[in-house]
Formats: sequence, C-alpha cells, structure tokens
Amino acid sequence: MIPFKYIRLLILLLLSSFFLNACNGIPGADARKYPADPQKRIDKNMAEGKGFRLSKPFNGNNGGVFEFASSNELWRASLDILDFMPLASVNYSGGIIITDWYSTEKTSNESIKISIRFLSNEVRSDALDIKIFNRTCVDLSNCVVSEKTGNIAPELKVKILKTAAIYKSEKKKKKK
Repeated sequence: MIPFKYIRLLILLLLSSFFLNACNGIPGADARKYPADPQKRIDKNMAEGKGFRLSKPFNGNNGGVFEFASSNELWRASLDILDFMPLASVNYSGGIIITDWYSTEKTSNESIKISIRFLSNEVRSDALDIKIFNRTCVDLSNCVVSEKTGNIAPELKVKILKTAAIYKSEKKKKKK
C-alpha cells in the first residue's frame, strides 16, 4: 500500500503541472493579435463563438415577453372588479380568471360563477370573453347550471374596460 504522503505529493505534482500548462497561450499575451478597443474584442470573440450575451433573451428579438400581472391593466381591472367574489382559478400565463360560485344570503338557492378569458393584453372591447353561469338549487343534490344571458356580461365588460382605461392613463402619467 502506498503511504498517504506520497499520494498527496503525486496529486500536488499533477495539479501544478496542469496549472503551469494552462498558462501556455494566454489570449492577452500577444497584443498584436487582439484589438485594443474592448468592444472590438467582444465582437471578435462573439463572431468566433467564444462568448455569450446575457442580454440576448431580454432584447425583444428572442424569447418571450415576461410581464408581471400587475403591469397588465385588464388583469388588474378584472381582479379589482371581482374582488368581492371568491376565486376558484386564476392563471395569468393562461389568461383566465374563474370565480367560485357566489350567492348572497337573500338568494342562497341561486349562485353565479364568472369566467373571464383574456384574448389580448390591449385595452379594447374584443380583448375579453366573459361568461356568466347561473346555478339554481332546489336542495344540495338537485342543481341546474346554465349560462346566463342578458346584460350582466356586457355591463361587466364595460366596467372592466373603463377601469383598465383609467389604469392605463395613470400609467402613462407616471411615465411622463
């Protein structure tokens, strides 16, 4: 069996030879081969495939656009308008808000559920698809669910769009 001190010495010799060999051919050793301007050196390295850029995914040409939900006026307005209702599913990346069944004490056998799909991030009338469902129950096991028609969905859409327009104008004022 080889004593431990000889193994340490062997490892030390291998590492030192590796590091000394790595010093051979340092890129900055010959200034004639490399431009003095740092931007030109960066461009040369990038052209040769010797570097990478962290800003590339964020410059708008590549990758997706990542925004927080608080920066989307339609999203904020929808959540503010529906703040009295319990939410069953909220998915910003999927662009959907679904409330849970909601009823008042006066109408405990009737409840509504609202589904909002975001078709665009722009504040415009065709950016939202709102569906309202009505559930009427005779008892806990006997319920009928139907899509509610009438003026509630258009009124809700108008209120969300007006609130989103206000948020958008406030955002523009803050930028100025």
